[in-house]
This record gives sequence, structure tokens and C-alpha cells, in this order.
Amino acid sequence: MSRLAAFDMDGTLLLPNHQFGSETLASLHSLHARGVILAFATGRHLLEMKLLAENLGLAPWLITGNGTRIHTPEGEKMFGQDLPPAVAEMVIHHHWNTTASMHIFNDRGWFTDKPVAGLLDAHQMSGFSYQLQELKRMSAHDVTKVCFIAPHETLCELQWRLNQALGHEADTCFSARDCLEVLPPKCNKGAALMALTTHLGVDMAECMAFGDAMNDHQMLASVGKGFVMGNAMAQLKAVLPHLPVIGHCETQGVSHYLNHWLATPHLQYSPE
Repeated sequence: MSRLAAFDMDGTLLLPNHQFGSETLASLHSLHARGVILAFATGRHLLEMKLLAENLGLAPWLITGNGTRIHTPEGEKMFGQDLPPAVAEMVIHHHWNTTASMHIFNDRGWFTDKPVAGLLDAHQMSGFSYQLQELKRMSAHDVTKVCFIAPHETLCELQWRLNQALGHEADTCFSARDCLEVLPPKCNKGAALMALTTHLGVDMAECMAFGDAMNDHQMLASVGKGFVMGNAMAQLKAVLPHLPVIGHCETQGVSHYLNHWLATPHLQYSPE
């Protein structure tokens, strides 16, 4: 019996238009009513997730910034980790010879230096937005993460250069094909979920989790029941070939599984 369920947001819990489907919302409420602890584990900013959580009528734990922050359902900070200032300084000020746009996150918000077409489409539900600022003038202290946005092939080249320069001082991962993140070392959704379950007295074997991108890798690999979305990145399916692949986010695949689990947990699940 799973006592906690952790969900990635974009590409997993949300529809392709980054909205909640009605069936998904109903399933989350049914799960909550059954006494299962809910956790949203996302790359999105805490300020945005607070707005979304308040509108759902649920009380989820929030793992935000890809594991850089954990907050209680009441909004209290339980855990926080930032990039080492020297690492943030290098990432922000080094010339990476890339066309990717740079985005800096701290507790005050999301910052970039020029508008990016279509980038805010994913945030229409909350109205959350970036703030335009000259990034080279920003402090390297209290930076939770830095991300780069560009076509996947461009980011693959950039990831190699970042890894060569940063070594073990930071981790990089793809939160989507077109989004590469630079995170504090050993900071990821899996580590954050383990910290949360330890705090709650829940064993990781008693957890289920759902995800679609490489930033979900550690979380899916460490729980008792990890589920990969049908629309997941090919790299994620390749590194977790033993995990079941469920439906597409477009057809509310998470809800389809949850409804099965709530009604007939003893029967084998089929996404069809």
C-alpha cells in the first residue's frame, strides 16, 4: 500500500497545454481522501506552485526547483540548498559560446535578460512570469539554480562544456528537451523526496512517483513504484527500462493509473 504519491508537473500531471485535466483533479482528490500524502515535485518556482496549490483545494507538500526547496502544506520551508556562490558566479559570467537563453532563479523569482517567445505559455494557469534584468549584475549568492533554454542539440553541446568546467561542484540535468538545468551538487527530486519521507516517517518503498524527464530519474528510481509517462524523454526510458510505462499526459495517463489503483490495486495494470 502506497502511503505517499509524488508527481512531476509538466509532461506528467498536466496536459500538454499545461492545465489540469478534470479527471486528473478528481483522481488527486480521491487519493487525498484515501489518506495518501501528496507531493508535487517540479522544476517550477515555489512562488508559482503556492498559487497553483491554493487553487486546487488540496494540501500537497511542495518539492520545487528540482529539489532545491521543500515546503510543508502550510508553506513553511523544510529544506533549501543553493548553488555554491563560486559556481553560480562562473555559470553566470562565463562566456559559454551558446545561443541558449540563460535564466536565474532565487527565492525572489525568475530572472532573464530578454523576452523568449512562447516561454510564458506554460505559466498561463498561474500568471507567473520572469523578470527582465541584466544578469551579469545579479548577485551570485542565494542562486537556487540556473537554466538554459534552446533546442535540444544546442543544449547537449552546452551540457558537455558545463560538466567539463564545473566537475563535481554542480549537477546538470534536462527538465525538458529544451531546458537544461544547473543545480547544486547531489540536489535532485529523488534526494528531496528521501528527505521528505524521512521527515514524515514514510519508507521510500511505500511511495509511488510519476515523471517524464531526466530530472525525474532519481525520484522514479528510488521509490517502491515508479512510473514513466508514455510521452517521456527517450533518455529516461533508456535509463529506467525496468519501470512500467503508462499513458500519455495528453490522455491524463496518471489519472488512468490512479483510478485503477484506487479501485483494483490487486489487479495488474494495463495502460490500454
